Amino acid sequence: MEILVTNDDGIHSKGLHILANSLSDLGKVVIVAPDRECSGVSHSLTIYQPLRINQLKENVFVVNGTPADCVMLAVHQILSKKPRLVVAGINKGPNMGEDICYSGTVSAAWEGTFSGIPSFAISLADFENMHFNVAGKFARLLAEVILDQKLPPGTLLNVNVPNLEEKDIRGVRITRQGKFIERYISYEKVNPDGELCYQIGGQKLKGKREDGTDFAAIEEGMISITPLKIDLTHYGVMEELKRWELARWKILG
Repeated sequence: MEILVTNDDGIHSKGLHILANSLSDLGKVVIVAPDRECSGVSHSLTIYQPLRINQLKENVFVVNGTPADCVMLAVHQILSKKPRLVVAGINKGPNMGEDICYSGTVSAAWEGTFSGIPSFAISLADFENMHFNVAGKFARLLAEVILDQKLPPGTLLNVNVPNLEEKDIRGVRITRQGKFIERYISYEKVNPDGELCYQIGGQKLKGKREDGTDFAAIEEGMISITPLKIDLTHYGVMEELKRWELARWKILG
């Protein structure tokens, strides 16, 4: 049995290798990861430039592309058959609220799900003094449960782990996606050559404190598991849109 591990922090990320080691007793773990930091690339695919696969050692490959590229190449080029599981992480920093739309880590799990492979993304909800081993231990537990229980078709799991010692984690909660109070901002800066440029992000975002959300779980020292689905259709709005009677409109040429 093969397990595919990837991330968006790049091939040299400590969290990636701790994750791979944590899963190693469940089957053959194959790492296919980007050659660089790819945070915030979402589900982008590299279409207009060639991709290269370099094998660093047995079962470890690096790709000059995005996390979604890595999963696609692993499934169609590197592995002889589909892996039983795709796990993306351990991400440095949380992937909660609307951030999941930007996350390369979550998108790697999306790509696995697109290919019909049970997949989950796991992130550690901090950026300093990180307890990767705690997140790795939980990833091992969750992977075993998923392999045994399966996931519904078209479903992936987005996992966020509080950056605490194992003894301080209060449990596990199934959550919904939360919302940010503050969004990413862009701001001006001057580079060393005196050129005016702009940067997006750089600030620590704040989530809205609502019961049942990923943000609330992390604040309470709980591991958050948010089920996501491929089908993005907003079924509740379909009937309202039908009342617009758009069919009577003609496109003017």
